[in-house]
Amino acid sequence: MSFNLKKEASKPERFVGGHRLCAGCGAGVAVRGVLRALNEEDKSVCGVATSCLEVSSYLYPFTAWQESYIHSAFENVAATISGAEAAYKALKNKGKMKESYKFIAFAGDGGTYDIGFQSLSGAMERGHDMVYVCYDNEAYMNTGLQRSSATPKFAEVSTAPVGSVIPGKMQHKKDLTETMVAHNVPYIAQTTFVGNCKDMHEKSYKAHYTPGPAFLNILAPCPRGWRYPPEELMTLCKLAVETCVWPLYEVIDGEWKLSYEPKTKLPVTDYLKLQGRFSHMFEKGAEWMIEDFQKFTDKKWERLLKKCK
Repeated sequence: MSFNLKKEASKPERFVGGHRLCAGCGAGVAVRGVLRALNEEDKSVCGVATSCLEVSSYLYPFTAWQESYIHSAFENVAATISGAEAAYKALKNKGKMKESYKFIAFAGDGGTYDIGFQSLSGAMERGHDMVYVCYDNEAYMNTGLQRSSATPKFAEVSTAPVGSVIPGKMQHKKDLTETMVAHNVPYIAQTTFVGNCKDMHEKSYKAHYTPGPAFLNILAPCPRGWRYPPEELMTLCKLAVETCVWPLYEVIDGEWKLSYEPKTKLPVTDYLKLQGRFSHMFEKGAEWMIEDFQKFTDKKWERLLKKCK
């Protein structure tokens, strides 16, 4: 698959400026990239779970969305969009609709990994022709920076503060992308903003135009929760990939394919040190935390390589 990225980038925007997302937020970049991968003649229905993305991009009567838009509750965006897709299919079969529509659900990790997982799992198992996009910023950022099952071990969040009792969250991050593979979904991919977003664009296109359900997990950093300067968004995403904390891969009809393998795998410290939520890991006596984090990352990476090769 080959794209002229300059031409793709010149397409009319489907998610426009003027929204209220923070500077350096990954959510808006993810949405723009996913929607830009649609063919220009196709329309879409976008469902958005209650989240930073929702409250910042649609404040009635103002909206950043140029597509048909549905705001759902925190936990049921997959059910909402799967219902819209089923209604569309019925109208198509009756000859009452001629236009081509794609159906896309957007939610953060809280609404995907946790309280929206039942809805997501059901929609994927039923086989709806839709794309579910998780923009993973690794905590419940909209409601006060609480931990989610996507939060990495040792990260400081409001419900797992660093102190004399615990050094941040004490559980490793859930691997939701791998969990979705167990649903026998035709297309699953993990991506983020690297290489002029080429990887995200190509995977988004495949997700849109693979018949049946598709799942995209996009690492989308949050400057408030991660505590990094807004201009470091792309740097952080690149380091997440180069350290193998967030590998790029896809699973097509059950076949695992690695999208990128670093020539020189960087230590996790290169990624962690740019984030204030991990600053306590660099204090004297905390070396064991970095060793634990590195060991877990290496183990996950080696497992992934075996699956892909």
